[in-house]
Amino acid sequence: MPQSEGGYVSLPAVNGNGSAIYQSTTEPTAPPSVFESMKRALGQAIKSSPNDSEELLRTERQPVIVGVGASTMPVDPMDDIELRSVQLQFPNARGSILEACEQRRVPTDKGDVHVAIQGDTAKPAIVTYHDLGLNYATSFAGFFNFPVMRGLLENFCVYHVTAPGQEEGAPTLPEDYVYPTMDDLAAQLLFVLSHFGLKSVIGFGVGAGANILARFAHAHPDKVGALCLINCVSTQSGWIEWGYQSFNARFLRTKGMTQGVIDYLMWHHFGRNPEERNHDLVQMYKQHFERGVNPTNLAMLINAYIHRNDLHLARTPPGTPGTETAATTLKMPVINITGSLSPHVEDTVTFNGRLDPTNSSWMKISDCALVLEEQPAKLAEAFRLFLQGEGYAKFFRPDDWDSVQSSSFLHTKVTME
Repeated sequence: MPQSEGGYVSLPAVNGNGSAIYQSTTEPTAPPSVFESMKRALGQAIKSSPNDSEELLRTERQPVIVGVGASTMPVDPMDDIELRSVQLQFPNARGSILEACEQRRVPTDKGDVHVAIQGDTAKPAIVTYHDLGLNYATSFAGFFNFPVMRGLLENFCVYHVTAPGQEEGAPTLPEDYVYPTMDDLAAQLLFVLSHFGLKSVIGFGVGAGANILARFAHAHPDKVGALCLINCVSTQSGWIEWGYQSFNARFLRTKGMTQGVIDYLMWHHFGRNPEERNHDLVQMYKQHFERGVNPTNLAMLINAYIHRNDLHLARTPPGTPGTETAATTLKMPVINITGSLSPHVEDTVTFNGRLDPTNSSWMKISDCALVLEEQPAKLAEAFRLFLQGEGYAKFFRPDDWDSVQSSSFLHTKVTME
């Protein structure tokens, strides 16, 4: 483009009628004022003849003909695009797990227990147990609807156990109802296994549910083949926890779900400042605590949790007298998982110090507190490798073998970044 004094000018191109085709599109060296720009635009509009305007509009309405010797005009490339085959293959709808599960009420010596069955009952069994303020759907629906876990469900059957009175839409338990202790809740799993004819299961628990599964595995080591525990606490409650949770239980009975109780439950699951990581997820959980939880029933479960006793696990050196007859620690393989932002990191470290290092591993997953929701891909991969290390590799597709690690995966402390 030629350059003259004061800036660039347009090419002196003309059409067949002798009128200029190109108008000046570049600005002079000195920037014009807004008034000058408006005046120039209005002048160009006035100079254009009506015949030219009609010809231009008529040309824009005509379709573009592509061929040899045909003139073309630029059109919007999105005009000819039509979406026909867009579909969501694996929707992460939380309600879908409710429809896919078979609901059962299992009678026990402490009342009925709600169990949801997901998968083929002829496959190896995985038993899940939820945390405080949640149930099987709100705790595990998002994780088991994750695509990697969908593939896992083709080879396993999952039995989602819900604590008494914690299921969706549960009626208020009677005032004279004696809520089971943590040991009683663990003993109820014997009735579940007997009801479905399960000889051995894989435990998958979170928070309070992890404590219950650890109790059951310690009391019945022959019934549990492996454990995946998230944010497991193995000690009794401290004074601060006992005080906060006692107030929460009192408010739940007298005033219902107060803002103070919601804040504590959010801290229990997400740690500090969860809105900075995932605002939508936090709002969803707050709405669940406000509308989907029976306050009286939750108060009973919280009261049982804060009155828990120690698991009495101890790591003993080989050859210690008395270890042959006393089960001092968990005998089955255990993967102990927590999030780097979880308030229960120190509890999982204490729990790891009580486990046998030859068949257990401690894993801290970065940038999350509620691992099931914030880092489902990393947790699913860790769980899959854990099962493969325990001899369940034959239940996976052949193309999964590329990511199979040796059984030493269980004997290494891992931090997933």
